[in-house]
Amino acid sequence: MKTIDSLGDLAGKKVLVRSDLNVPLDGTTITDDGRVRASVPTIERLLAAGASVIVTAHLGRPKGEPEAKYSLAPAAARLAELLGKPVTLAEDLVGPSAKAVTDALEPGQVAMLENVRFDARETSKVDEERQALAAELAAFADVFVSDGFGVVHRKQASVYDVAQILPAAAGLLVQNEVESLSKAVTDPARPYAVVLGGSKVSDKLGVIANLLTKADRLLIGGGMVFTFLAAQGHGVGKSLLEEDQIDTVKGYLETAKANGVEIVLPTDIVAATAFAADADHIVVAADAIPEDRLGLDIGPDSAALFASKLADAKTIVWNGPMGVFEMEAFAAGTKAVAQAMIDSDGFSVVGGGDSAAAVRLLGFDEAGFGHISTGGGASLELLEGKVLPGLAVLED
Repeated sequence: MKTIDSLGDLAGKKVLVRSDLNVPLDGTTITDDGRVRASVPTIERLLAAGASVIVTAHLGRPKGEPEAKYSLAPAAARLAELLGKPVTLAEDLVGPSAKAVTDALEPGQVAMLENVRFDARETSKVDEERQALAAELAAFADVFVSDGFGVVHRKQASVYDVAQILPAAAGLLVQNEVESLSKAVTDPARPYAVVLGGSKVSDKLGVIANLLTKADRLLIGGGMVFTFLAAQGHGVGKSLLEEDQIDTVKGYLETAKANGVEIVLPTDIVAATAFAADADHIVVAADAIPEDRLGLDIGPDSAALFASKLADAKTIVWNGPMGVFEMEAFAAGTKAVAQAMIDSDGFSVVGGGDSAAAVRLLGFDEAGFGHISTGGGASLELLEGKVLPGLAVLED
């Protein structure tokens, strides 16, 4: 994969950087700036080389046209604070404001284009439409650096097509993500344990299938565990259940047994009367969830079991929380997994998305983990063994 070093002397050049600034907002306030902070090293590296930087990114899910609530203004303001220098935000993506802002850019300065998804061509399935937008973006710059790991699994104009027009390379973030995740996926030190959570089995079908040929242990928590329990013939009360996936999960259990992969399921569950922070809740055996309750976290015995299964692991990958960690009453299972990873001597990877958010929300020191991914979907697809378009286009 091409790196920034392959781009040669960048002094005086304009560099278009695709960052991932898709941060959670409360109104105009960023509630988790992890992705903005992760974008800083690459930008600083380019500025130190004498380049000017044009940042492009998306935020939220606008419908291909400008929506004020999805403006990148909060991200631009936070980036300016972190860089200690102004970040000029253009009022559009490829229009008159963008041209004026990028034309005026001097070495050592940073500008940001407005939300790339304000243009429907960014995510178009029609190659020619994406390529047309990519050409307009490329006209602003001399080289392209792909540093938004959270979008490298997408064949989009600002990720894939622009890299075919300009000299292109991976930024420091993408480079680090690929190296760290490859270390966990390609040739992991063993025992290799994977913790999977989140709400649905259907979100991780390919990942589970692939891991059943690679991992030594698969620890299952979160909402997806109830489909596993149902596949074993247990009632799950009002818990989240994907009935259409029960047969698939039965197949996974059989494959795991045949391959010698240990599937670790919770032994107890925190069962509540409602999906609410103040709901009445009790701890019950995983095979005895009352019909009028729903599981919102793994129980304390399960937390201890999971920690014991991670204690001797040399490689740990975690993707998906164990419960509704945003509610204090149902955060203990997720906390236990995070702490077990910190306590482990092995190489640990937090696979982005909700898991990364949980680490920060629950107050863990990020330095305690081997790697915290910024891309949930992209990290999942790497775990699944897929070729990611935004990475393939950067290959030597």
